[in-house]
Amino acid sequence: MTTGLTAGVYTDWSNTIMPGLADVDDRTFVAAFQSLDVAISNPLFLGVEFTGSLLLIALALFLHLRSGQRAVLVWLSVALAAYLVSVVITMGVNEPLNTQLRSVTDAASDADFAAARALLDEARWTAWNTVRALATLTAFGALAWSLVVHRRR
Repeated sequence: MTTGLTAGVYTDWSNTIMPGLADVDDRTFVAAFQSLDVAISNPLFLGVEFTGSLLLIALALFLHLRSGQRAVLVWLSVALAAYLVSVVITMGVNEPLNTQLRSVTDAASDADFAAARALLDEARWTAWNTVRALATLTAFGALAWSLVVHRRR
């Protein structure tokens, strides 16, 4: 469930939030993105969804190690690998770009806001966000399929 929620968040950012922000001026973009960044940095998302998904997938895999259900283990391994891809993208691409924009606190002129917006590199941020959305959707699908395979035994 948490993996599906995380996939939904990433998909929403790529399909609605970033395209919507692409149409606004630099000042509005910076203010809106910084506000959204603060809002998403909360215990429910970071603790339950983002970190919780990783821990729960790993726990499911661990609990099935001695089950003898090889097919379930394969799908749980796919889920863990796909989710780890999303974590690596988050920590290696999206979060560093967010941090750069987060560091802008003294923008005053239109040029300052344009420079701040350029720090985020919207095209790169969105492209990698789409990849992590696909990775988490893959993880969610693999988890769902592992339940089907488990039930068949």
